[in-house]
Amino acid sequence: MTRLKVLLACVSVSALAACASGPSQVMLRGPTSFGSSMFDTRTSYGQFLAGQAALRDGKSQEAATYFGQAAVLGDDPGVIGERSFTALLLAGDISRAAAVAPTGPDTTEAIRRLGVLTRVVEALALGKGKDAELLLKSEPLGFPHQQIAALLGPWAAAAANDAEGAIVQPTLRSDKLVQYFGQQGQARLFERAKRYDEAETDYKALIANAATASIFTLDYGAFLERRKRHDDAVALYDAALKTAPNDAALIRARARAAAKGAPPAAPTIRKGAAEGLLACAATFAGERQTQFALAYLRLALRLDPNRDEAWVLVGDLLNQGQDRQGAIEAYGHVPAGAPLYASAQSKIAWALNEAGDKTRALAVARAAAAAAPNDRDAQVALADLLRAGGQWNDAVAVLTPVIARESPDWRLLYMRAVALEQAGRWPEAETDLRAALKLNPDEPDLLNFLGYSWIDRNEHLAEALGMVQKAVAARPQSGAMLDSLGWAYYRLGDYKSAVEKLEAAVELEPGDPDVNGHLGDAYWKLGRTTEARFQWRRVLTLEPDDKQKADAEAKLKNGMGPAGAAAAKSTMANN
Repeated sequence: MTRLKVLLACVSVSALAACASGPSQVMLRGPTSFGSSMFDTRTSYGQFLAGQAALRDGKSQEAATYFGQAAVLGDDPGVIGERSFTALLLAGDISRAAAVAPTGPDTTEAIRRLGVLTRVVEALALGKGKDAELLLKSEPLGFPHQQIAALLGPWAAAAANDAEGAIVQPTLRSDKLVQYFGQQGQARLFERAKRYDEAETDYKALIANAATASIFTLDYGAFLERRKRHDDAVALYDAALKTAPNDAALIRARARAAAKGAPPAAPTIRKGAAEGLLACAATFAGERQTQFALAYLRLALRLDPNRDEAWVLVGDLLNQGQDRQGAIEAYGHVPAGAPLYASAQSKIAWALNEAGDKTRALAVARAAAAAAPNDRDAQVALADLLRAGGQWNDAVAVLTPVIARESPDWRLLYMRAVALEQAGRWPEAETDLRAALKLNPDEPDLLNFLGYSWIDRNEHLAEALGMVQKAVAARPQSGAMLDSLGWAYYRLGDYKSAVEKLEAAVELEPGDPDVNGHLGDAYWKLGRTTEARFQWRRVLTLEPDDKQKADAEAKLKNGMGPAGAAAAKSTMANN
């Protein structure tokens, strides 16, 4: 996954959101509030509506079945055909999607283009390179598919035995994704043609570019290993590990090269073409074009069905769409022993947790962590699930060895600090927070957490005030951080400023019991007792925990004592 994370940071697809006629709108037109079981599926229209609802709910395979039945029962094959094609594509049934891809004059342009791309990929999957090349040349793909059309061109040429067309580097005006992945593809096709010096020239150019070096290091290293230049490969991996010392893929590659083990095979035509689809899918996902991303991932998996990164991304997208079972099935395609296995199992655990099966979720997470004791993602996922279940000390026990063996990371220290604080181990939490702030002194979450903790304990108030002021300056729309600032003013006796900040915090976080309770306290200190009691009553309607509930009930019964009124008079006189 490292390559895809880096890609999302380096490459973007401009103006994707402007595709008003694209599949993201065409696919979802239809019912918005009913499940598929609500419709009479004995009729064509009922089947159609049920398919629309299933598609909206992320159940692409179920939608494809409904649309297929609608086509059999109905007399309007146009719209139903488009929806059937879309559902089959998103469900990953590429062969059937290609067979039914609409081509008629009434087909919307967005669906027609996606249909052409699907037929190109299916032709490549079947080894029909000439058909794929002819489709790309005779039916040019428009927005937003120009990138993948450019990237697939050389691979289709290679599949068609067009030697010259295969080694032409694709270009698209001002498009970094095509530039980078086109050059990677050219390097691979040069290697395929045994033009090794030219392949290496491409790889060196990619490695020399700061924006792409981390993306293509593993590819260049594998090329060097295949040329039996193991020392050069080790040196390349060592240089990369200086900036990414915990990168598991680099660590594995370096160990393999040092041992002169069998290198990764050069990618086949199908796998090379799948790489371009995966790159485009990652950028679509980064631009929140979810259905484009899912469609491209399904196409990539038609060409390279064992691509673990693609299965994990499919799972992520389905999980985001609330299709928990589909996500679990996608993650489950990553086999035991694969580099991404522990991460995929951890994601299965989270999907189960979100589906309400917390017992099974924790069991899966524990098994994944046990299977990969040195895998950071698996350990962190287990710790997160333990924290979600209130098992704070257990979460600390999981995080501690991870922190001990890795380079200092403020995020891990912050995670452990939260668990320690919730477990009632404040001195240890404070130590972690101080250490985290040394690593990242401007991080608003750290500043707010440590600052608020001090304020709530009535400690280091002047320093804490400065910290939460800095946090609020960085995130002025954070209700939690405004609450911290208001509470700091309260502790310092500046009740007028406290009310000002706490009222703003309540506007941003109206459902937070603590924020409402703090505002009630500040009102009381200013003598605004009716408003104070209103806020405390409101706390009781916001699902407070036992402590919050008892505190609000006590204040409603007894107020905050005469000292509050005296302080209010003093504060009002001074202001």
